[in-house]
Amino acid sequence: MRLSQYFLPVLKEVPKEAEIVSHRMMLRAGMIRQQAAGLYSWLPLGYKVLRKVQDIIEQEQNRAGAIELLMPTLQPADLWRESGRYNDYGKEMLRIEDRHERDLLYGPTNEEMVTDIFRAYVRSYKELPLNLYHIQWKFRDEVRPRFGTMRSREFLMKDAYSFDLDMEGARKAYQRMFVAYLRTYWRMGLTAIPMKADTGPIGGDLSHEFIVLADTGESAVFCHADLLDKAIPSIDTNFLGDLDPIVDDWTSLYASTEEMHDAAEYERSVPADKQISARGIEVGQIFYFGTKYSEPMKATVTGADGKDVAVHMGSYGIGLTRIVPALIEAFHDDDGIIWPVSVAPFEAAILNLKSGDALCDETCEKLYAELQAAGIDTLYDDRSDGAGAKFATADLIGVPYQVILGPRGAKSGEVEIKHRRTGERETIGIADAVSRIVGLVVPERRDTV
Repeated sequence: MRLSQYFLPVLKEVPKEAEIVSHRMMLRAGMIRQQAAGLYSWLPLGYKVLRKVQDIIEQEQNRAGAIELLMPTLQPADLWRESGRYNDYGKEMLRIEDRHERDLLYGPTNEEMVTDIFRAYVRSYKELPLNLYHIQWKFRDEVRPRFGTMRSREFLMKDAYSFDLDMEGARKAYQRMFVAYLRTYWRMGLTAIPMKADTGPIGGDLSHEFIVLADTGESAVFCHADLLDKAIPSIDTNFLGDLDPIVDDWTSLYASTEEMHDAAEYERSVPADKQISARGIEVGQIFYFGTKYSEPMKATVTGADGKDVAVHMGSYGIGLTRIVPALIEAFHDDDGIIWPVSVAPFEAAILNLKSGDALCDETCEKLYAELQAAGIDTLYDDRSDGAGAKFATADLIGVPYQVILGPRGAKSGEVEIKHRRTGERETIGIADAVSRIVGLVVPERRDTV
């Protein structure tokens, strides 16, 4: 993409309404625009990151055996009345009446609707296990939306729903999602720790929140330090096999949100030098809730003995529009965002320091074409702005690798490559620049590990 032809409305001033780093940088980098309290437009740069996050989630959900579908944003209120949640959910639910005076709601979650889909088509235990997921916009009328898209009223969420014959099958489904989540966050460059959590309005008696440690986190968390360095399951993990060893390994060390924290157990089971008491950002949560929805909504299958049995269910959520600011909270400096390659809007940027100079233009055009041909998602800053403005923009929007060329380098046959994360700069021959960028970028995509 040529920056001269792109829509990138960066801001020089720090927005006064932004309370935390990620909100400030998302506004300054031209990623989002607030339309009303808790409602945001995702501008091209931000939407590009959001799509890369979505691609990783879909790949790992599919790998774990979940099947994608798409449910509508508006839901019939009668489904929620069946489950008993319509009156219990509270003012966060946006209730709507259509022209025929039928009660609808803008879905805050989809347990009821997916259960309705399941009961309409699945009849036998032989059709289990089943896990259906979608990625869809949701709405919760937060009392105080804040921190940009970290806690907005409208948000994009991946929610998966598992259906199994019994508790043992549901436990295996829960484990598959547990492992898939470990891989998902790792591929984005995040260290997300699974912590025992309260089930809240979703219900059930088993839940884990996946938490990224950050000073701006909304809740206190407590965990064993060794969880920060645990090995992540590989791409070759057999999701149909025994996942007990992986889940047991991760849950054997203490990790809990504030609501579930047991101070006595924490002091007893975690050595003092390994205790981490911090704040964290929730980037996903998984639940097992048994027959909470299937019984009242009569979602049953015929078992091997010919008798109908209510299926056991779980749900598994990831907030995509929450992950993006969480990434920025984890990866930034005073100059801007530092994206991991796997979610970066562009993997490399070419900075032409003298647009209009024939040799610079010719050399940069050639590099741009070759990087694109090599499969590198490249931004070419071909604007007539000065070098300082180009450096500032590239740093602010967080492109992992900058290929810098001015008149002197064009004449000597050399470019400079800046590593955004470390600030390291290396000078290399123009002929070797493309292979060097490919060698840096491809391993950091984390899509084959």
